[in-house]
Amino acid sequence: MNETYMLNNATAQELYEYAKSLPIIDYHCHLSPKEIYEDKPFDNIGEIWLSADHYKWRLMRTAGVDEKYITGETSFKEKFLKYCSVIEFSAGNPLYHWSQMELAQFFDIDLDINQANAEEIWQKANSYIKNTCMSPRKLIEKANVEVICTTDDITDDLSWHKKIAQDNGFKTRVLPSFRTDNLLLVRREEYLEYIRKLSDVSGIEIHNLETLKKAVSNRLEFFLSMGCRCTDIGIPLFPNTVADDAQADNTFKTILSGKKISDEEYLGFIGNMYLFLNALYKENLLISQWHLAVVRNTNSELAQQLGADCGVDCVGNVINGNDIIMMLDKINRNSGLPKIIIYSLNEANIAQIASIAGAFPNVKCGAAWWFCDHKRGIEDEIKVISENGCLGEFFGMLTDSRSFLSYARHDYFRRILCNLIGNWVETAEYAQGSAKKLVAKICYENIKKAIGE
Repeated sequence: MNETYMLNNATAQELYEYAKSLPIIDYHCHLSPKEIYEDKPFDNIGEIWLSADHYKWRLMRTAGVDEKYITGETSFKEKFLKYCSVIEFSAGNPLYHWSQMELAQFFDIDLDINQANAEEIWQKANSYIKNTCMSPRKLIEKANVEVICTTDDITDDLSWHKKIAQDNGFKTRVLPSFRTDNLLLVRREEYLEYIRKLSDVSGIEIHNLETLKKAVSNRLEFFLSMGCRCTDIGIPLFPNTVADDAQADNTFKTILSGKKISDEEYLGFIGNMYLFLNALYKENLLISQWHLAVVRNTNSELAQQLGADCGVDCVGNVINGNDIIMMLDKINRNSGLPKIIIYSLNEANIAQIASIAGAFPNVKCGAAWWFCDHKRGIEDEIKVISENGCLGEFFGMLTDSRSFLSYARHDYFRRILCNLIGNWVETAEYAQGSAKKLVAKICYENIKKAIGE
């Protein structure tokens, strides 16, 4: 892999030379603040690659690898060798690109990943890990990461964030994000237990909608005190109606009583909470991130064995655009819109979301998300955003990952972006004099301004 990888013309190469040195602001990821604070050196490349990366787990499953080599009790070396044997034949999958980039950027190894080279890569990578005492913070620093926004449940005590903030030796800012999925997934078996926990950590006895909202407001104040700048929601359903407070209160009391609620009551309650939450976010100048069209834990057997986030989530059905419009319009009339970023796992939604963003100030299309963050998906997302709005307002890439090596994905994005803009310049579709400024805005400046850094 060389410096011109994915850069097909001189302008693209020039733009990338500039872009690669820009700091990273990772405004949505799933890195562990505990692991960042403890900063324990890694033992081997198998551990780094395969202990928590469900992208890689999923690829191995599609290749027919036995689960014992994925999440089972076999050694990390056995798992690593199996992964290499799979990635060799995964042409076109972004993991093929990412794995090669991770190997080159973080281990200084420029070998094709395949079964024949696997043993040599294992030895060289592990030697590099040992000699450099490779650890989470060293990888973050090497990737030039300025800010990390983790994903945190609203009941979290944020103790690890506090410890990181008190450590003056670590320059990267690690900020919590206010994730409300567990608050809104009211049909979960453990929901009443969750509400009891929310009551405990907020100090507010929750017995109706009013006290629920007071508890949530209390938790947001705590998150703000810890530097929170972003919020997240990524539940499978999207509201098609908004219940008024009396209706939502009745629904919530029914939930607290342990009784079942109808789909209409469920969606109306969620709509009411969307309205409430986004008013809070507007008031506190927070970014509201909506992750749409996802179905989680689809393989119930694996999910039961391994827990959530084990690599069996899927693309959901297209979200009704009229429902998105309804929700945005109601938020706008109720409180005004906070900065909202909308991501869709279903590509069929993207052009529609881009057009909706043009109708509502403060609403933006997010980066190509999850199953869409491959080369074609990233190119398509950039083109759709540019065709429907102002590309110079795009917030650019995020990792959305649990792997500390995933910052190679920012480099991947920057190469694709620079190549696309470079092509436009070379074909006289865009002015060369503005190209570098456009790259800087997308890769760094816009999101830095948005989160107030």
